[in-house]
Amino acid sequence: MLLAACDKGTLPKEQGQAEVAKVGSNPAGAEIGLESANGMRATLSYKFAGQAAPLATFAGADGRDVALSDFAGRPLLVNIWATWCAPCKAEMPTLDALAALEEGRISVIAVSQDLEGRKPVAAFFKQASIMNLEPYTDADNQLLAAFNNQIALPTTILYDSDGKEVWRVAGGVEWDDAEMAKLLKEAS
Repeated sequence: MLLAACDKGTLPKEQGQAEVAKVGSNPAGAEIGLESANGMRATLSYKFAGQAAPLATFAGADGRDVALSDFAGRPLLVNIWATWCAPCKAEMPTLDALAALEEGRISVIAVSQDLEGRKPVAAFFKQASIMNLEPYTDADNQLLAAFNNQIALPTTILYDSDGKEVWRVAGGVEWDDAEMAKLLKEAS
């Protein structure tokens, strides 16, 4: 049995820009607390920097099997989320905005861990007007299993163009914030 936890302690208070701890360089193994102006909290971690992206497959928008390696050649930001997770849903509009801002430079994908597959994801994307993200799904929780079920939702991982982890954020943040843009440059 696979279990996924939702970081319910990061419920948003109201919309606002994120305030992110200042990060100068990639401090090996460092963990840094982040807090958005709207009250969401997260942890930026370099603990797994340099590790290769897992080989697990998930379903693409067209239903075909997709792997993280399919996005090789440019940086990749992978958000692992679910529609039943409040912080996941709260950060999704800003992740969608980031996908538009970074188009052509960074691939931004969101992979739902909903056991019901595409149906709840498509409904949420429509309700929340998510236009720039594809509805990737992982109903079998292959990605969670690839991380030894050791991640909470939402977790977002930045990979460089060679498929090596740069950092990960556990918890919800506002992805279209200027400080997050600085952190994304670490994959360049």
